[in-house]
Amino acid sequence: MEWSSGIGLWLPVLSLTLLYIFVYKKAKSGSNLPPGPKPLPLLGNLLQLRTADIQGCLLKLRDAYGPVYTLHLGPLPIVVLSGYRAVKEALVDQGEQFSGRGELPIMSKTSKGYELLFDPSFCLRRSVSNVICSVVFGCRYDYGDEKFQMLLDLIQENLRRVDNFWVQMYNFFPVILDCFPGPHQELFKNYKKQMQFVEEIMKSHEESLDLTSPRDFIDAFLIKIHQEKGNQTSSFDAENLLVSSLDIFFAGTETTSTTLRYGLLLLLKYPEIEGRIHEEIEHVIGRNRVPCMEDRSKMPYTEAVIHEIQRFIDLLPLGVPHAVTEDTIFRGYTIPKGTTVLPILHSVHYDPEQFEAPEMFDPAHFLGVNGAFKKNDAFMPFSAGKRMCIGEGLARMELFLFLTSILQNFTLKPSGAREEIDITPEYSGLSKLPRQYQLCLIPH
Repeated sequence: MEWSSGIGLWLPVLSLTLLYIFVYKKAKSGSNLPPGPKPLPLLGNLLQLRTADIQGCLLKLRDAYGPVYTLHLGPLPIVVLSGYRAVKEALVDQGEQFSGRGELPIMSKTSKGYELLFDPSFCLRRSVSNVICSVVFGCRYDYGDEKFQMLLDLIQENLRRVDNFWVQMYNFFPVILDCFPGPHQELFKNYKKQMQFVEEIMKSHEESLDLTSPRDFIDAFLIKIHQEKGNQTSSFDAENLLVSSLDIFFAGTETTSTTLRYGLLLLLKYPEIEGRIHEEIEHVIGRNRVPCMEDRSKMPYTEAVIHEIQRFIDLLPLGVPHAVTEDTIFRGYTIPKGTTVLPILHSVHYDPEQFEAPEMFDPAHFLGVNGAFKKNDAFMPFSAGKRMCIGEGLARMELFLFLTSILQNFTLKPSGAREEIDITPEYSGLSKLPRQYQLCLIPH
């Protein structure tokens, strides 16, 4: 009895060890990967990655191994790119080879006068979400709609759960942790509820679909499914539609609303910058009409501030995983086909070779002579190369119109002492959020 119990205990350990040796040797054979910290059996470089500050850990490893190094998540290697030059060489100069979609298990699992004092999260998230709802779902929701509120809450909750230790561990050992309860399972439950929300909308669209007149993204996708019926290799199916709709909704809601929320906090901290935007709005737009996209080219300072907000807040510091589509020679190293590549966007936005004072919030980073707007190739909040964010154009439009509309009508006033405003992120990890705050909106 004791012998059989011992066998039952050690068999999984032995199996995992053999699996590690097989996968690790397969990954190493015939490759000349960049140097990096030596991985431990099964764990890889887990001990070098404290989940509370993954970004800081990756930058320390950069200091030790250079701008291109190899890290192991469990037994599998990931090539990490740090700094503008390395990221540009990969994503832009060798864009075709680095255009593959890198996968993390946690992503794969889910992807398939008067003064007004308020927390700006409520209004901003709903306003921005309704823009995306119009594009994807073909409708807008009342701010008090309970189902709409539930969807936003689930997305916000999952955004916070991604930085949980057990969720991070899932990326290393998905097969094992699939069998155990924990916060990672709650994340999956939330995602299923989000899918149900979109599925109801999809079914409603199917019932009223006009193949000759698409109303929104879902209609266009359903028409494509109808056209591809019978094609066994087609990727247009109902499951892909649900996942794609939810991905677009999430990306278009959280990133833009968080950027606006963080931007207003920065303007509260630096009223002189807000004042210059007010002056530009008065000069170009005035108060008798709403802002439009034609105004943007005439407002270089406002454009510079929006760019600097995106650079400074560093919303997605680790970027999005890529993968090489073929065996690739990069800086003298050989990266095997399928290897995940992680471009650290923080190292680009805070590269001292590209920005004079990267730790400072300063619109001058995007201003040239005579106050003209100045582009900078190291500005990559939407990533770069073949897999840039498809919603970049819409996001830029939203950021400009929302910010100018707010400042056209209101002056921002902090609810407390200005010197006590904390502009450091609430937490770092896969994303950064501004700390909760309230502000007064004083009508002009």
